[in-house]
Amino acid sequence: MNNLVESIRERYLSTLEKISGAANHVGRDPESVKLVVVTKTQSIEVVRAAIDAGVHILGENYPEEGVTKLKSLRGVSAVEWHMIGHVQSRKAQMVAENYNLLHSLDSLKLAQKLDRFCVAAGRSLPVLLEFNLGNEDSKSGWMASDEILWSALVNDLSAIIALPNLQVRGLMVMPPLGIAAELSRPYFQKLKRLQEYLTSQFPKVDFSELSMGTSSDFEVAVQEGATLVRVGTAIVGVRQYNTEV
Repeated sequence: MNNLVESIRERYLSTLEKISGAANHVGRDPESVKLVVVTKTQSIEVVRAAIDAGVHILGENYPEEGVTKLKSLRGVSAVEWHMIGHVQSRKAQMVAENYNLLHSLDSLKLAQKLDRFCVAAGRSLPVLLEFNLGNEDSKSGWMASDEILWSALVNDLSAIIALPNLQVRGLMVMPPLGIAAELSRPYFQKLKRLQEYLTSQFPKVDFSELSMGTSSDFEVAVQEGATLVRVGTAIVGVRQYNTEV
């Protein structure tokens, strides 16, 4: 276990150093970027080791898996648990009751369900709005690949912003999988422009968070304004698909 903790700590600190380097390169404060360590499909042992290694924010893709882990580790450390994957409507209650931030709010329908479950749970939920900038049928999020589509977003987003128990904090994007880091840059730049557009449309809403960048391209994402980067494999290793949690 000690070897696992030390291995994760070494990669975690190395990733933080790379984030700092990327931020400094463009004149940003490295402290403005938070590192979300993605532990989807990883065992409880690996997650506990990550916490012991100093990780402060954990990201999960599957609501049930994440809840199993957070309940097992509740009280171990004051880490934040972020839901970063697609959330089916029938899993909304689980997310509303347990997570500190949802990166992947992708529809008005889901937002309304989350809001109702937050009422029942007596809590509010910070959320990021997910946008599909690659026009990919396999991806979730509002279609926003062409700037001509952006004005059509206003009605849905107005309704979400009005929900009393959700707190819109910013935007999220997943570029097409498998492309080189530099090819992700245009998608990050477009999300930044969308952030500016939505800020002009909703000046009283704080859209300051940008969740973008993974193990393969987080340095480019930081250069383009990411405030949250989602890094898994580079820190905790390859996914463990057959591991029970």
